[in-house]
Amino acid sequence: MSLLEMRDISKVYQMGTEKVYALRDVSLDIQEGEFVAVIGPSGSGKSTLMNLIGCLDAPSTGSYKLDGVYVSEMSGNQQATVRNQKIGFIFQDFNLLPKLTALENVELPLLYRNTSQGERRERALEALNKVGLGDRYKHRPTELSGGQQQRVAIARALAGEPPILLADEPIGNLDSRSGREVTELIHRLHEQGHTIILITHNQTQAEEARRKIAIYDGSITSDEKVVRE
Repeated sequence: MSLLEMRDISKVYQMGTEKVYALRDVSLDIQEGEFVAVIGPSGSGKSTLMNLIGCLDAPSTGSYKLDGVYVSEMSGNQQATVRNQKIGFIFQDFNLLPKLTALENVELPLLYRNTSQGERRERALEALNKVGLGDRYKHRPTELSGGQQQRVAIARALAGEPPILLADEPIGNLDSRSGREVTELIHRLHEQGHTIILITHNQTQAEEARRKIAIYDGSITSDEKVVRE
């Protein structure tokens, strides 16, 4: 059974009297433990696909099954619960709360699950150690470099132990050195068994994955294994 299964997914927006297709009849399977890059230019539909994968939006037509459950048929509140439990988000702009410490930022997904304070702290510290920032848990985002902030964001995604890590241009706001460090960290997480879906417009970044899906004008135009030399 696929970890993620989409069948004939379309997303349609009504613009006056005209229907605009952001996605058109997309079918997709992703297995547990895969490292998949979804690549496409601006306006291709990749952000819409990311929002549907992450249960941030619902398809107009088609079915979406995540970890054995049809999430496309759920209410908004039900999807929010699935989103918290099944998807670990890594965003380009980190999305850390500036007044919270690294530890408190990482604890947030667990707080929304009503996890006990002791367990939250233990799991958040474990996640920070996993990304090499266990000694920076008291630091606030403004006291960390861009690369360190992104690693805190990755720790936050890991803390809830979700089946999927969904990364949206994760090195887009980083310098080359920090970007390389974050890329290497993502590789290590994949080697440790994490399922990773990378959304990007960057061909070089897409080649870091093990499978590359190209999307254009709302349709998947290619789906291929990445051959690494």
